[in-house]
Amino acid sequence: MTWDPSRLEGFILEKMSENKIPGLSIAIVKDNEIVYSRGFGFRDITSGMPATPKTIYGIGSVTKSFTALSVMQLVEEGKLSLDDPIEKYVPLRIRPLGSKITIHHLLTHTSGIPALAYAEAFIHGIVERGRSWLPVAKPEDIITFMREAEDWVVTQPGKRFFYLNEGYVLLGYIISKVSGMKYEDYIKKKILEPLDMCRTYFHKQDVDRDPDVATPYVFSEKEGHIPSRFPYGITSDGGLLSNVVDLSKYLIMYINRGEYNGRRVADKKSIELMEKPYIKVPYEIFGDEAYGYGLMIYPNFLGEKLIGHGGSVLVYTAYVGYIPERRIGVAVLANSSGYSLSNIGMYALALMLGKNPDELPFIHRENVLRKLE
Repeated sequence: MTWDPSRLEGFILEKMSENKIPGLSIAIVKDNEIVYSRGFGFRDITSGMPATPKTIYGIGSVTKSFTALSVMQLVEEGKLSLDDPIEKYVPLRIRPLGSKITIHHLLTHTSGIPALAYAEAFIHGIVERGRSWLPVAKPEDIITFMREAEDWVVTQPGKRFFYLNEGYVLLGYIISKVSGMKYEDYIKKKILEPLDMCRTYFHKQDVDRDPDVATPYVFSEKEGHIPSRFPYGITSDGGLLSNVVDLSKYLIMYINRGEYNGRRVADKKSIELMEKPYIKVPYEIFGDEAYGYGLMIYPNFLGEKLIGHGGSVLVYTAYVGYIPERRIGVAVLANSSGYSLSNIGMYALALMLGKNPDELPFIHRENVLRKLE
């Protein structure tokens, strides 16, 4: 590695301090290896245990790319088609303005159904941050919850981007039905095991046995850092827990177009389809940003095409991103919310590109606001 990480480390500590983040872990990959990894702060404040590159955190919606990758594997096997209507597999007949919702529409958040806020209500209830409560322990509960969703439809499928966690729950249900395996078991067998991601989990009993797990926190100005809990029960839309070392292997697989350590997890074509910009999203910080299959596409990140996704379950936050042409990537995890980890990940990637991170729009904005204080 030719760059000096001290600038990145100073930036990370500054943002952790400003945003009251107890612990954070980061890893940077180039080609087929980790070129930098470190933990910052505490994985547990009470015991004083430090965060490490191997510390486990919830990764939230980064899980969606695992779900999308699983769908592509099943497409490769001829077990389903991206154009299949979801009602072929799911006992749910919603036809926005008369049109059928397809698997492609769920993958790209273009079903025509706006966000129904199931995940927000569920997570807030579990971590005791809100009064909302939604008893959805399995995909069948979500299917019941969504049966009246047609009343909320505002457009035909494929026309507009509406981020829909419920759609990825349905994809998990479809994966299970088509493969004949529980969704969690499918992910473990078809993705985690081939990538040697041996410390990436869905189940509480697995997490409880691991010696290096970050305590999740919510922050209160009155009470400080309050230990909380992970919202077990979410699965295919945001239920994985992992560490930056394991996620580095996942990134290397994408950089190598579906292959890791001589094992092919997905065809090159499948990876390219996941990275295709199908629908514009309402952000234009880095050009015409778009959504693919479980991945965000930034077409002009300092002159490069950046692929990535963030995640948050309030008490854990996450970001993974990679630049295929440069064969570099980054994974960042933290045990609190309050600051977008994509900013830290992009700061790291800018340094890896040999660029000045101050050129990033959000850094420029922060610097301007700081001068106005």
